[in-house]
Amino acid sequence: MYGGLNPTAPHGKNTKRTKINRRIVFCVRCECILPEIAVEIALQQKETRTLMPTIILHQTSLWSSVKFRLGWAPYAFDFTSQKIYGDMLVLVRRIHENACIAYVPQGPEMVPDEDSKGIFLESLSQNLMEHLPDDCTFIRYDLPWETPYASDPARYDAGGRWLGCPDPSFRELRMNIGTQNWNMRKALTDIQPPDTVIIDLSVSEDEMLERMKPKTRYNIRLAERKGVTVIEAGTDRLRAWYKLYMQTAERARFTCHGYEHFAALFDAHRENHASASVHLLLAVADGEELAGAILSLSKKRATYLYGASANSKRNYMAPYALQWQAMRFARRKGCTEYDLFGISPTDDPTHLLYGLYRFKTGFGGYVMHRQGCWDYPLRQDEYNVYRSSESLQGVFHR
Repeated sequence: MYGGLNPTAPHGKNTKRTKINRRIVFCVRCECILPEIAVEIALQQKETRTLMPTIILHQTSLWSSVKFRLGWAPYAFDFTSQKIYGDMLVLVRRIHENACIAYVPQGPEMVPDEDSKGIFLESLSQNLMEHLPDDCTFIRYDLPWETPYASDPARYDAGGRWLGCPDPSFRELRMNIGTQNWNMRKALTDIQPPDTVIIDLSVSEDEMLERMKPKTRYNIRLAERKGVTVIEAGTDRLRAWYKLYMQTAERARFTCHGYEHFAALFDAHRENHASASVHLLLAVADGEELAGAILSLSKKRATYLYGASANSKRNYMAPYALQWQAMRFARRKGCTEYDLFGISPTDDPTHLLYGLYRFKTGFGGYVMHRQGCWDYPLRQDEYNVYRSSESLQGVFHR
């Protein structure tokens, strides 16, 4: 069975498809017989304020509060299966009067065995159908799991350079092997860039500097000589940061959020969510804001969530000072890792995010390649329409 939804299976809130059992699984694409596989998941809805603390900001009660302010309906669930358990934030929003979508931002966090990831997501999706509106078009998982192709020697060239993930059709084949409906689809676009750099904050500052590229260390010191200082600012300076953000969006050609998105982030933070915190850092010199960052702290992880820099005085290298001081700030707050949150998958100069790749990898750290967004269609015709319209956008949402 493959090529979309099982045409005989109904969909909607009352659909009962919560268990997958089979004695023999035959993959019609590669003509192999797989071992017996069974995944059973128990799902229990709960209040979003009871979401467990996590290093993933987008799976916290704080993020649920942010998205509620922006028109999404947040749901929270506990789930258990044979080998893993956890909880999960799911966001639902209407795309028009008769259809909505469900989005799992950077979740679920818990990682099943490599050979059962697709089977796990299929069973989880079938359980979620019980709790979603009848007109939900699809469920999108923005998976935080590292892609298996990052550890595949065949995906590296002779010089050790990663070649990226294979064609989406091959990725879908791998994800769907063993599933009942062959229904997991690689999304055409990723909501967040799946590739990032993780900096180890548990080592000394001297060792952190030593791990950086020489040019990065030089630019940090140059910014200091130019008089660039970094401060934690209050929300009264959020408008100033947003002006820098708009300049950055125009310069880098990415789709930007409206000011209300960032206002919602700090409004939610003022509710004193224990799950995470957000901070506004500004790099200033000569009485001007030259760069800024919105930094989140969630358990032991700091995330460079949003960044911006001015078009003027770029020779001051303010973004380098900003990142270095943000890492030091996170260390003082008890974080052991710093997620630079978004680069191109490889060092391809033609990629939209190549500039970020060069900048962020200069700070050292581990390059992580996540699996990105995967869809589980519930209403195939409506999903195909949405997918076609989304293909015309082809942008990240930072």
